[in-house]
Amino acid sequence: MAVDYEAVAAGLSQAIPFNVHLGLQTVELGPDSGVVALPDAGHLHNHVGSQHAGGLFSAGEAASGAAFVGAFMEIMGEVTPLAESAEISYRALAKGEITATARFAEDRDSLLAELNESGRVRFPIRVEMTDADGKLVAEMTVNWYVRSNDAAKS
Repeated sequence: MAVDYEAVAAGLSQAIPFNVHLGLQTVELGPDSGVVALPDAGHLHNHVGSQHAGGLFSAGEAASGAAFVGAFMEIMGEVTPLAESAEISYRALAKGEITATARFAEDRDSLLAELNESGRVRFPIRVEMTDADGKLVAEMTVNWYVRSNDAAKS
């Protein structure tokens, strides 16, 4: 059965209450990527009128989560994913709507094998955030910890 990535993306936009509060929208989801939009809204700005660092961080984390979901779609009911740590670098003032694009670049089969063997796996997902002109405004790496739901019971 083919995966309806558009339907999953729409569901992700509503799945995390904090992301709904910020107005984050999952605009694209694929087998190795996730794209999230951070709207340009006055209540999300900082003291210099650009996007607040916390909003950028949230958009990056959400995009990395979308990329994870896209890569592990068929086992989502069997695992619990958690963002374990993250590092972000702000490159330029983030003005206007921001697009956070995450790419899942790890060897998925190796990670699945490790997950099946040990019940746990860790990996990074890189994210780039750009403004409407395509200018890079931030880069982020989110380190994910994923455990099998069976591993939590043992």
